[in-house]
Amino acid sequence: MTNIGFAGRDGVFTLENAENITGLYLPLAGERGLKSAVTPNLGGDSKIDQNTFLLEPVSIENLHSNRGTRNFWCRMADGAIWSVCGASAAQEAEKFGPKQEKSRVTGGFLWQALEREGAQGLYAKTESFVTVRGEQETMLVTLVNRAAAPLTFTPVAAVPLYGRSADNLRDHRHVTSLLHRIRVTSNGVIVKPSLSFDERGHRENEMLYFAAANGPDGALPIAIYPTAEMFLGEGGTFLNPEAVRSDKPGTPAGTLIEGREAMGAMAFDAVTLAPGESTQYVVRFGLTQEAGTLPALMNVLDTPVKAAAALEEVRQHWQKLVNVEFATGDSVRDNYLKWVCFQPILRRIFGCSFLPYHDYGKGGRGWRDLWQDCLALLIMDPGDVRGMIVDNYGGVRMDGTNATIIGEKQGEFVADRNNITRVWMDHAFWPLVTTEFYLNQTGDFSVLLEKAPYFKDRQIRRGMAHDDMWQPADGSRQRTADGTVYEGTVLEHILLENLCAFYDVGAHNELRLHNADWNDALDMAADKGESVAFTNAYAGNLHGLVKILQKLGAEKITVAQELTALLGHDDIFDDPTAKNDILSRYEATCAHANSGRTVELDTAALMTDLTAKANWMQCHVRETEWVTDGKSGWLNGYYDNHGQPVEGVVNDLPRMMLPSQVFGIMYGTTTAEQTAEICRSADRYLFEEKIGGYRLNTNFKEKKLDLGRMFGFAYGEKENGAVFSHMTVMYANALYQRGFAKEGAKALDTLLNTAMDFAVSKMYPGLPEYFNNDGRGLYPYLTGAASWYMLTEICWVYGVRGEWGDLVIAPALQKAQFGGGSVSVTLPFAGRTLRVRIENADGIEQKDYRVYSAALDGTALPVAEGILRIPRAEIEALTADAIHEITVILHA
Repeated sequence: MTNIGFAGRDGVFTLENAENITGLYLPLAGERGLKSAVTPNLGGDSKIDQNTFLLEPVSIENLHSNRGTRNFWCRMADGAIWSVCGASAAQEAEKFGPKQEKSRVTGGFLWQALEREGAQGLYAKTESFVTVRGEQETMLVTLVNRAAAPLTFTPVAAVPLYGRSADNLRDHRHVTSLLHRIRVTSNGVIVKPSLSFDERGHRENEMLYFAAANGPDGALPIAIYPTAEMFLGEGGTFLNPEAVRSDKPGTPAGTLIEGREAMGAMAFDAVTLAPGESTQYVVRFGLTQEAGTLPALMNVLDTPVKAAAALEEVRQHWQKLVNVEFATGDSVRDNYLKWVCFQPILRRIFGCSFLPYHDYGKGGRGWRDLWQDCLALLIMDPGDVRGMIVDNYGGVRMDGTNATIIGEKQGEFVADRNNITRVWMDHAFWPLVTTEFYLNQTGDFSVLLEKAPYFKDRQIRRGMAHDDMWQPADGSRQRTADGTVYEGTVLEHILLENLCAFYDVGAHNELRLHNADWNDALDMAADKGESVAFTNAYAGNLHGLVKILQKLGAEKITVAQELTALLGHDDIFDDPTAKNDILSRYEATCAHANSGRTVELDTAALMTDLTAKANWMQCHVRETEWVTDGKSGWLNGYYDNHGQPVEGVVNDLPRMMLPSQVFGIMYGTTTAEQTAEICRSADRYLFEEKIGGYRLNTNFKEKKLDLGRMFGFAYGEKENGAVFSHMTVMYANALYQRGFAKEGAKALDTLLNTAMDFAVSKMYPGLPEYFNNDGRGLYPYLTGAASWYMLTEICWVYGVRGEWGDLVIAPALQKAQFGGGSVSVTLPFAGRTLRVRIENADGIEQKDYRVYSAALDGTALPVAEGILRIPRAEIEALTADAIHEITVILHA
């Protein structure tokens, strides 16, 4: 098996005969509009949302079987038909044999180039991309005669147009084709379905779908086949279509055809190429609701020259956005890290879905994604993050839960779908994580005093009841008794999220699990389930709030009067029932409307109260949730729906879950000695190097229907015991924060090394959501692990991070990570571009070195206690149009 190759440092890779590997695809997209995926044989789909698919929807399981894909054909003079992507019957038959054609995929950020050498000496290069503005997907096809004699052939572009909702793939597939109105133009076809089919209420359709093609200098097709049946012919297939294998008449421009499956197939005049001569064709397909713009849209890239310019714009646009670069001494690792840094951008575009692994439903981003994707943006492009943070707090309810359906626009949230009341108990944890990182990176504490509304829908009392007084016509904003939309500060939102969680406990005085925590598959313990893991996380949030309030420096803060009911109560911390009663009384004050009255809190007293609550939570966990196998220990992280602890030694079988350990380590619940024991236990029970490192859990060897669906999955797949990248990276992050850098490096490096081993991972560059039992990387691109990996690598491994707005550099690189004695990372900070070079010329172990000296653009900087700190003002005083060098010398 060939391996991934890189020519430079910009992430562009090559892979020979990539079609021989199952499940490979690249995302293609614009800043808005089309979201596509393309495989090495031009499979995949294209869409803007669940209800608007340009190409037929596909999943990972039919990528290898669906032949109704993008294609470009050449009918040779001897009648043989040849596909530029290998999707002909003859080419399929020769695959894996001695006559298999040579092909190569070159991939970059949101573009693909596919090269293929035909048996008769015809070479093809097909470059695929979506325009930056997202109006259309484009294929630029270059054909070159590499034979010793002239070659004559007839080119035929072929793109099957689906033009409707993904729901219609099996629901009324034929019936919805009867809605199609297909019009032939001079260079393609336009499809406008008469209705958007929905048995709950059909609507008139305004979306137009199109495909067009042009040859050299804008040459028009000589024949157009606007329906699948016309293109394929009776008994024909997409591997052997009649309109390719024979000189079949087309349909004249202006023709209207109704009620058929649409096809964008365009044939051109036969061409003869002398040896070494080339020709080009450009194929486009897209959609729009603006009928008046369609003629211009179909022709804006009507020559290969224009298409090549648009492709170059795509390359430069996305390359510019990935403004973080590592120099580790290993070019392959540097390029993989480049793709990891690009993955958060892909999440912003695609959400958690809309690629062939679409098991997260119907697209869009979830609540956690809104916040965790901001972590990477705060490093790469912090300019718009402030507004995103404030707007996102508008999704918080006054009971501390939040909207779970995210609208298309920033700050837009939608009431619960089909009146399903669900609460993921970890959701309120993530906003403060991002906000605290924002404060550290920027020093902008004024964001805490910005006002934001609260989300309102029918769900109240943390998913336990419905507000029957609320109607959709009332809008999605919390109102006061007099009907005014209530707004509170960002700080107030944070306090409510975390204080409500503190009182929402189960019988063991740990936070209730509700419908799940971070692990969505722990979804069958809503009654008696508890999450010790996130009890630790929320305790960390409360401690973090105290630090933030100290830095804010305000003697008083203003909050909703109702919030005061959640303060104090130290005397009932040990009583779960009393805690629940306090929460219930608070919920009653804002279930439908709140008073709108505010009070001032003494900040010092508030800090004391938050500290008491956080300390109690951590002490409680330390005293009650430590389990052991007699050799080493770890934390129990959950209670099931029978109220029984999940982890420990059960029937002589050790049970351990990685998330249970992460948050206890990260936020200081575990002591240094306990953290060391957890590392030993994780290495013994969870670590498997050949598949990526740390599994999510041990094999419980039961379905465990009293905890979650994950235990119905095969062990070693997805949430049930796979190496789940997101939690592995968070484990590493926690270890670095607690000073266990060697152990953290082991987690990070094993994960990335597995991804980089193409023979095992069988995936394009980047991090997958998880590695399965074979070490294969699954669900690539759209994983929150990328943001956390990027943050951990920069802020904790390289040690380049913000601290309340200033820049701190405190490396924790291992000796082996220095390669030739120095490494560097280039990144933006405080509006300037910095290249931080860290030198360890003497090869000192991480535990023994410290920052000995440093310089900024050659000028020495003061170092105190082995750490470099540069005030923000000094960085902002640097010129904006240069890369500024910070050199850090490490010494014992």
